[in-house]
Amino acid sequence: MTTTTEKNAIRPFHVNVPEEELIELRRRINATRWPEKETVSDQSQGTQLATIQELARYWANEYDWRKIEAKINALPHFITEIDGLDIHFIHVRSKHEDAMPIIIAHGWPGSIIEQMKLVEPLTNPTEHGGDASDAFHVVIPSMPGYGFSGKPTTTGWDPTRIARAYGELMNRLGYTKYVAQGGDWGAIVVDFMGVQEPEGLIGLHTNMAGVIPPEVDAAIWSGNPLPHGLSEDEKKACEQVGENKFAYAGMMGTRPQTLTGLVDSPVGLAAFMLDHDWKSLDLISRSFAGVKEGLTRDDVLDNISLFWFTNSGVSASRLYWENSKAGHSFFAVKGVKLPVAVSVFPDELYEAPKSWVEKAYPNLIHFNKLPKGGHFAAWEQPEYITSELRTAFKSLR
Repeated sequence: MTTTTEKNAIRPFHVNVPEEELIELRRRINATRWPEKETVSDQSQGTQLATIQELARYWANEYDWRKIEAKINALPHFITEIDGLDIHFIHVRSKHEDAMPIIIAHGWPGSIIEQMKLVEPLTNPTEHGGDASDAFHVVIPSMPGYGFSGKPTTTGWDPTRIARAYGELMNRLGYTKYVAQGGDWGAIVVDFMGVQEPEGLIGLHTNMAGVIPPEVDAAIWSGNPLPHGLSEDEKKACEQVGENKFAYAGMMGTRPQTLTGLVDSPVGLAAFMLDHDWKSLDLISRSFAGVKEGLTRDDVLDNISLFWFTNSGVSASRLYWENSKAGHSFFAVKGVKLPVAVSVFPDELYEAPKSWVEKAYPNLIHFNKLPKGGHFAAWEQPEYITSELRTAFKSLR
């Protein structure tokens, strides 16, 4: 690692939440004032009371933050200042010297917790069903305003600026040839990295492809009729985008500072974070009802607890406001010319049709539709993402 100046210094980082903060968290959970039960039998009014009450019971009485804190601290963490802001990141080098460097970008309501399951199989493939030639050096940053990264005090930290910062991070780490991966905001950030083409970036992988043609994207968000001539897969993708509503994005994109409850009430924060998309909410609700699949109760609370202890409910929300002010779309084509690999999971916000993928990414090197998994693919199905990354980037090694 290079440390050319004091300002560019890369400093080690360690997590230790004081015991009094754990005690205060439990006190606040137990003091929650609850709303009445929803008046419908489904989740059409949002996070259901039974789910959030069971989450609160488990969080206050059984959940152990120290377990995930130990897992976090078992990895090497660092902070460095980029463009006036502290950027926190995990950096794990493989023992295989020919490993390919990769930066992995999370989104909302995600954090480094989302991708930690990928670190060991990517860096140590020979112990996880792969070959030495599959190895990666892994960098996982916390987005500005999220987790252990700094919180912007001025405007301007939209996805394009984050993309530039991530390119600078990989340069500062001395990587002259690397790839990038992302989902949710991370997918948008790495798409913009692909547009910017920072020195050393040779390819991308996304599990939330930005491929919707601009005229179709405009029709979806305006509620106007869709253009004629769409295929069945393309119509289905439009319907999937529409059925998710994105109420949380509307609030964060226009009035993030109003969301004071996200930093005052842990249960309020949890309820808001669960209601990202209806398929993920279904999965999480099942996990708190005792069904073992995808995410565990601890998985969910590890991530929410990280938001709580870093007081980042509002600071993380501002990214939606920044993106709105910058005029960027979530899912529209960005104009990437670099090699791109796309993995499509069936429970994603929308299933990207191959017809659109091929037009959006003219240098498509891999496309695959997976049998299982949703929006938080690295978190829910790390084995699939690991396999996809190994396959996707073989041609670029």
